[in-house]
Amino acid sequence: MQHLENNVRKSKQNNVLPFIPEGDFYFAKGVEAFRRRKFDRALKWLQKAVEQVPKDPLYQCQMSIVYTEIGAYHEANQLLTNVLQFTGDEYTDCYYLLANNYAHLGLLNDAKKYAVSYLDKEPEGEFSEEAKSLLDLIDIDEDEDWDLEEEDELLIYQETVFYHMENMEWDKALPLIEEMITLFPEHTPVNHDYAQALFFSGFQEKAIQLELDLLRDEPNSLVSHANLAIFYNEMEQKAEREKYLQALQNVYPIQEQQKLRIAVTLARTGNFQEANKRFRALLKGIVKNHPSYYRWYSVSLYQAGALSSALALWKEGCGRHPKLAKEEGLWKH
Repeated sequence: MQHLENNVRKSKQNNVLPFIPEGDFYFAKGVEAFRRRKFDRALKWLQKAVEQVPKDPLYQCQMSIVYTEIGAYHEANQLLTNVLQFTGDEYTDCYYLLANNYAHLGLLNDAKKYAVSYLDKEPEGEFSEEAKSLLDLIDIDEDEDWDLEEEDELLIYQETVFYHMENMEWDKALPLIEEMITLFPEHTPVNHDYAQALFFSGFQEKAIQLELDLLRDEPNSLVSHANLAIFYNEMEQKAEREKYLQALQNVYPIQEQQKLRIAVTLARTGNFQEANKRFRALLKGIVKNHPSYYRWYSVSLYQAGALSSALALWKEGCGRHPKLAKEEGLWKH
């Protein structure tokens, strides 16, 4: 910040005031937006600060706090883990912030581990009282440790798979799903994710057969119909696509994630007007942590001719989920 002030001072002497963007400037704007609870704007400024100075731990820690505030705990934890790796555990506050995020995710063993690590390193630290309170709340019964550990492990897999699939990182999602199927064979809903990851990894016939088998066992499965509609659309088999789309068009689920799935399916199969109706009916506060909401809603708006609305939503999505910015090709969908 001192460097920026010196530049401004010299410029005033020459009656010229150039704008010199620096990490500290962007960071200050981000903190200001955060204090005003303008979280999307805060993320935008902090992302710029991180781009200017990628190895500044303070910028990334503050960005993680914004993500925590909006409930994007996975993104927050990625930043915090990154900070611990490149600072050699110098930023010990990261341990408490990780503990807090894992507690919100319901991963209590991980929350306990990071809270204990924080107190070991900072027994009188800024967050020591909060860490102690968190440990008191967890209060894990030793007799239930094994069950809880297994449940925590499943939740970690689910959260990680969700993240990779929402970002269409199929090469990362597929091996994790295969591990889940081996470790948790009773957790059958993951088979739908497996079919989708298989399809977009190039195993199309295997994916379709798996989903058809699942549909045979559960004929009213919304997920099976949605996946098969998308698969056949990608393969340009219109008659088959329409058969599975028809099963969705008069379905109006109660759960927001299921509503989102139908909206996304309609968008991906070119039914943009109907998709926009479904997207508008969603509770944004619940689905805003899904990149697919911003990805396919903005595409639907764009294809339906609502260009300014599409661009505004896309910009908002890129602020909340920076990886979306690399997907410009979707606008040509």
